Amino acid sequence: MKHFPIFLAVEGRRIVLSGGGDAAMAKLRLLMKTEAHITVIADEIAEDIRKWADQGKLRIIARAMEPGDALCAALFYAANEDDAEDARVAAIAHAEGALVNIVDNLADSQFITPAIVDRDPVTVAIGTEGAAPVLARAIKADLEARLPTSLGILARIGKTFRHAVEVLPMGRKRRDFWSSFYFGTGPKALADNGEAGVIPALEQHLDAHIMQTAKAGSVDLVGAGPGDPELLTLKARNALDKADVVIHDRLVTGEILELARREAIIIDAGKEGFGKSTAQSDIDALIVQHALDGHHVVRLKAGDPTVFGRLDEEIEAIEAHNIPYTIIPGITAASAAVAGIGQSLTKRHRNSSVRLITGHDTKGYADHDWKALAQPGEVAAIYMGKKSARFIQGRLLMHGADPATPVTIIENVSRADQQIIATTLAELEPTLTQADLKGPAITFYGLAPRDAAANARQLKEFA
Repeated sequence: MKHFPIFLAVEGRRIVLSGGGDAAMAKLRLLMKTEAHITVIADEIAEDIRKWADQGKLRIIARAMEPGDALCAALFYAANEDDAEDARVAAIAHAEGALVNIVDNLADSQFITPAIVDRDPVTVAIGTEGAAPVLARAIKADLEARLPTSLGILARIGKTFRHAVEVLPMGRKRRDFWSSFYFGTGPKALADNGEAGVIPALEQHLDAHIMQTAKAGSVDLVGAGPGDPELLTLKARNALDKADVVIHDRLVTGEILELARREAIIIDAGKEGFGKSTAQSDIDALIVQHALDGHHVVRLKAGDPTVFGRLDEEIEAIEAHNIPYTIIPGITAASAAVAGIGQSLTKRHRNSSVRLITGHDTKGYADHDWKALAQPGEVAAIYMGKKSARFIQGRLLMHGADPATPVTIIENVSRADQQIIATTLAELEPTLTQADLKGPAITFYGLAPRDAAANARQLKEFA
């Protein structure tokens, strides 16, 4: 992010614009929506700008800009449509302490003006850092169609009522009040009785919320998917948007955590195989305590919480305190990873079942039915298998598995830095050690990437 978006207070402050033509008029149409004192400085000034001055919307200085003209200005626009003149007046404004924007000159501007959707006092600003103005305009048009014009009226009335709502406790109860007003009570009152009916409806709405007993907390046990934010389900996105507290594991990506409410408490409760971990009992206690405090808790786990997520232990802790909960499944790593290698987990005439197994559990390396897995055509997705790879390799070979069985390791599944390593059971180690993988990985036993599988078939045909 090269430009940090802010809303600058300009009420009663100076905004100075140098220029009197089309570029100046385009900026002025936007600037006149503010409550700033606007000054236009130019030798030649368009008739529309003169009319705006006659209407008291701005002040004109009919000459070229001189030193002193930008003193005390909060913002300055150079809109002369002449590079040399824009550079001259921008230098004056810089020296006099104003933030400077040169129209159509991103490199020399200190700020940019976003595309704006105006539902005063609700304002949506859209910026692309100058990279795609057409895209900004398309987004603006979409939002203009989506946001009702009544939104501004409700927000203006709601602003005058905020002090009265302070009788409700901060957090969820106050948020529930405003949510039900803006998306229920308010629009209905406006439609039924016009603007005059909104305040009485607000007062009745507040009385009803004051009389309500405090809502108990709740827990959403949410799957964050393998890492790509676009693979989150809509239910998961909605849960993050409403969360008061997010308790996440170490594999949840920063891009996904960015989708949580800004006001939410974010708690890292990470676990690492054979490494430092937050005890499961401590995680259970965190979930329960925040829910008992009345919070909407999101327990956010990478992948799907129902697959090697110790979900049952957390549910038992939640149920022991009669806390309501919801399970929101996610895309498990095996599903995303197999898509990434162009294969499917099952295939007619190859395998009619697939095993999801873990490389280690709470007691160390996990044991499985190695004899069954070693049979030709078996497919397994091995979670948390990096450190146990040599153990798994040895067990399978010991039980008669074909050393040429394809094995694929996918690191950082679905992320921009995803890495795919195709090998065989015989070469699983030392291949994995030599790869020195740092990120989370899943191992497919019995599957090769589609290209690798095709190449292997061709080699066999030519042999």
